[in-house]
Amino acid sequence: MDIMLPEGDPERTGEKVRVQDPGEHPSVTLFREYLRLKTVQPEPNYDVAVRFLERIAAELGLGCQKVEVFPGRVVTIMTWQGTDPQLRSILLNSHTDVVPVFEEHWTHNPFEAFKDSQGNIYARGAQDMKCVSIQYIEAIRRLKAEGKRFPRTVHMTFVPDEEVGGCKGMELFVKRPEFQALNVGFTLDEGLANPTDAFTVFYGEKCVWWIKVKCEGNPGHGSQFIENTAAEKLNRVITSLLQFRESEKQRLKCDEHLTLGDVTSINMTMLSGGVSFNVVPSELSAAFDIRIPPTVNLQAFEEQLTVWCRAAGEGVTCKFYQKYMDQTVTCTEESDPWWKAFSGACRDMHMTLKCEIFPAATDSRFIRAAGHPALGFSPMNHTPVLLHDHNEYLNEQVFLRGIEIYACLLTSLASVPPLPVEG
Repeated sequence: MDIMLPEGDPERTGEKVRVQDPGEHPSVTLFREYLRLKTVQPEPNYDVAVRFLERIAAELGLGCQKVEVFPGRVVTIMTWQGTDPQLRSILLNSHTDVVPVFEEHWTHNPFEAFKDSQGNIYARGAQDMKCVSIQYIEAIRRLKAEGKRFPRTVHMTFVPDEEVGGCKGMELFVKRPEFQALNVGFTLDEGLANPTDAFTVFYGEKCVWWIKVKCEGNPGHGSQFIENTAAEKLNRVITSLLQFRESEKQRLKCDEHLTLGDVTSINMTMLSGGVSFNVVPSELSAAFDIRIPPTVNLQAFEEQLTVWCRAAGEGVTCKFYQKYMDQTVTCTEESDPWWKAFSGACRDMHMTLKCEIFPAATDSRFIRAAGHPALGFSPMNHTPVLLHDHNEYLNEQVFLRGIEIYACLLTSLASVPPLPVEG
């Protein structure tokens, strides 16, 4: 049975909740309610998510602050005050938006949060990353119900626009005084599922470079052998980049110790130009998505791009549409107090950790660049990686275990003794 909330158009917002299903864990019911909110790009309804989060903060007796970092883009902050507020805090970050869907490829409505007989919950955002948002919340609910208090304050941030690069979300938020006031010591953010028994932990990310190569050449009639055409020049650039792509692909394939996060990925994503079938164009362009691991010298790689463009001929230029340069990684040595607290709690739960560089990009990169250690971690093992895919799902038992994992992690992280810099 569906109950429509009074505010907004339910068909537009997806703002509806369900009566507790008999036998369903309340945390699962809350998770499914959140999944039904249509915060889908390119026009996410953030208002409905903010109201949902404000309601939960009130239920839990948590402080709640809203920071509009850009018109229509609000960061919601829930705060569980520690017993020693002077200590640096624990930040639990998640994003509220989800990527678009192609409903014809889904077995179930991607915003229904359908649960099958095996307990698999199908919805956009089931893995990326509404599960983590609710797991944070429910872990704190459990700890508060047990009467627990910890020295360090815990903040939960729910940010917009991560799925479109974060430029109107976390990238702006970390520069604001409201973020500075959080006094962040350590951050947890999103990771990926792992189909094995292990849990993947991401301590760094690739740098995202989006480039467009424009080639100018001689125009003419499509029946002629025109010299120095834009197409010939663009072909040389594409060949150089895709040959490098193949070499990195083979390097990954031949070295079992490497992961996707350890090699540079290049994909041509757009082609544009031309006016007619029978006209040789004076200009053609191609766009490339390049992801560069922190082990690569960025200056040297940019110089290589310049060489490839110059070798293609005159009139070949390269323009950057995104050029992230920070290569900060988070320490995973046992001498580091944050990693020691995180990994120690995982050992206590008999969890196998696999540390990697994240192959794509998350808001963690902005947090690390601001000087705060961050780990990407989503407690989903024995689960296929389905973020951004059709029929994205998460099993309810995996989801519920994640709450237990976060409760243990928070107990450890929020109890880290005062550090020398806090003395």
